[in-house]
Amino acid sequence: MGNPIVHWELMVGDAARAKDFYSTIFDWEFDDSPFPGYSMIKTGADPSGAVMAKPEAAPMSALNTYFGVAEIDDTLAKAVAAGATVLVPKTTIEGVGYWAMFADLDGIPIGLFQEA
Repeated sequence: MGNPIVHWELMVGDAARAKDFYSTIFDWEFDDSPFPGYSMIKTGADPSGAVMAKPEAAPMSALNTYFGVAEIDDTLAKAVAAGATVLVPKTTIEGVGYWAMFADLDGIPIGLFQEA
């Protein structure tokens, strides 16, 4: 089956508060070392997740989901042709791969991930 969910993230108003909240409820652990300001969530199962503070330009807090794709550029082109709006163009994650995000026809943000 193609294009599985490969990553998810909680984009929140207060990352420290969210980490305390989710560790209390789900016993999640957090690793802040790989990407400062972007805490990887250890849930005990794949796919991995993360928590981050909501950027000022983001309209609201959200749960973002990322789908694995072979070629982000091709997938973004298909999405735009189908009526989507690009929110974040192809962006490099040093040593990891690339990510991008588009809004579907209902404005739902959809994340894409391509391995390096």
